[in-house]
Amino acid sequence: QVQLVESGGGLVQPGESLTLSCAASRSIFKFYTKGWYRQAPGKQRELVATITPGGSTRYADSMKGRFTISRDNAKNTVLLQINSLKAEDTAVYYCNAVDNLGGTYWGQGTQVTVSS
Repeated sequence: QVQLVESGGGLVQPGESLTLSCAASRSIFKFYTKGWYRQAPGKQRELVATITPGGSTRYADSMKGRFTISRDNAKNTVLLQINSLKAEDTAVYYCNAVDNLGGTYWGQGTQVTVSS
């Protein structure tokens, strides 16, 4: 079992940048494929980006350009940088990890609200 805890969300103005962090409870986290998802009010949860243990990244088509996923294995964390935030980025952002047996782990989410 791995517990995931997101942080870094909050209220930001359009055009600003934000970095979300997800901390895992165990170092085995570095062997998992990790990802960020988001769920806007009234919408389904959607993929933002994933990163493999080897560092390969994948982004949803609509997320390419302003989102950057990265990981810090020494700190058991995965990060999501969001640039040029827009109102439509308002959502709860969830950290996700998938282990080598297909087990899936989720954090509790962190709220990002983009508003002037």
